[in-house]
Amino acid sequence: MAGEQELLSTEIVNRGIENSGPYAGSLNFSVRVRRGLPDFLNSVNLKYVKLGYSYLLSPVFYFLTAPVLMVIFSAQIGKLFIWRDFCLKCDPIDALFIVGLLSLFIYIYLYFSPRSTYLVDFACYRPPNELKISKDEFIELAKKSGKFNGAAIEFQRRALKNSGIGDETYMPRIVFQPGHRITLKDGREEAATVMFGAVDDLLAATKIRPKDIKILIVNCGILNTTPSLSSMVINHYKLRHDIQNFNLGGMGCAAGIIAIDLAKDLLNAYPGCYALVVSTEAVSYTWYSGNDMDMLLPNCFFRLGAAAMLLSSCRLDRWRSKYELKQLVRTHKGMDNRSFKSIHLREDAERKQGLSVSKDLVEVGGHALKANITTLGPLVLPVSEQVHFFTNLLFKKKNRPYIPNYKLAFEHVCILATSKKVLDEIQKNLELTEEYMEASKNTLERFGNTSSSSVWYELAYLETNTRIKRGDRIWQLAFGSGFKCNSVVWKALGNVGKPKRSPWIQDSN
Repeated sequence: MAGEQELLSTEIVNRGIENSGPYAGSLNFSVRVRRGLPDFLNSVNLKYVKLGYSYLLSPVFYFLTAPVLMVIFSAQIGKLFIWRDFCLKCDPIDALFIVGLLSLFIYIYLYFSPRSTYLVDFACYRPPNELKISKDEFIELAKKSGKFNGAAIEFQRRALKNSGIGDETYMPRIVFQPGHRITLKDGREEAATVMFGAVDDLLAATKIRPKDIKILIVNCGILNTTPSLSSMVINHYKLRHDIQNFNLGGMGCAAGIIAIDLAKDLLNAYPGCYALVVSTEAVSYTWYSGNDMDMLLPNCFFRLGAAAMLLSSCRLDRWRSKYELKQLVRTHKGMDNRSFKSIHLREDAERKQGLSVSKDLVEVGGHALKANITTLGPLVLPVSEQVHFFTNLLFKKKNRPYIPNYKLAFEHVCILATSKKVLDEIQKNLELTEEYMEASKNTLERFGNTSSSSVWYELAYLETNTRIKRGDRIWQLAFGSGFKCNSVVWKALGNVGKPKRSPWIQDSN
């Protein structure tokens, strides 16, 4: 019972003056109890700490054992040939054989050693101005559509008021069309518009030819067509016939970081090539036209958007790349039923499809976030913070364990722009300053929740305002159905100037 109480927050509500009854004329107060993020300072699950250190020590073990193996190999060669005899009597063919063996060993060592993954560049799609929509216009169009009753309209009005979303986000108007039922054609046309817009900007910025791309990964949560969205990209840009093609669906807003992880692994398997990652969501396909309250929230938050990223593992591309991938940690809480059911696609009693959002979502997301950052900590935190953490943990100097200061690990933070409430809760629990939250909150206000591409609009905001300096570490954090929480950390390879095209530049459209 005590553990359950820690997940609840209380709020005293003034309900005004009683008009009748024995307490007439007196002020009436009530206490509202709400679920919130778990208290990160209350407990630390050691299994996630161990997991983080296992990630940290794996490459260290490789680089420590490889030189030892080389010494052993050289010693065995020394036993076969006495140095003096080798210098005076060795046949040239034998010498070439020995040199060849050593060269082969060095080649194998370099080939199989972990390669760095570089983010050459990225681009975010900015929809045309005619698709801009204000909160008031959203409600008016929802009323005129005739698809919602009064309670549903009022619910969406309240949600928009407290959402943190501004009046210049973008929506496809077809979802408000009276009597229109969203079709597969609508979803395909929207996906094609936003994906091709982002990829066009990326190819223009990098000067990469489509035939140079050997790996393609597209992620979109709800819309999954045949042929796939990745096949649409291949057809549109006439990509090579032997391209490694992947289409990720149903993985929610966290799928963008999953796509980066997959690209990293594929670049290690196919060194010396480029990987194109496209992250988007079809807003028209997430739209719900019914009156179930738990399915109306996605209508209020999801907005048009897409991002395209070009990655490489070629060491020669380091000079032209903006960022280097340093750490990537994925956490999945799907083994827990509440987490698994917190966001799911379903049909209501009238067989209208939509995303259902559980009341437990904030609490479930908090547990996933806590597990993720506990695993990430050993990979990114300074040694002094880790020593302080373990000292307090082992010797129990305080009633509650010391939580490291994650602000020492990153210069910039890009948190998925889900809603104002979620961003405020994360800011409070991680004790982040307004400067750290600026990119996330401004992205939510200007573009809304663009799903998996949201963290890239936030990075574009930092670039447009010339905040990124050489050596800066950027933490991208995303959540998704399942329930998932994923983190990726980038390191700036140089001072990043203001890009020529950006969704944040007014004349870039």
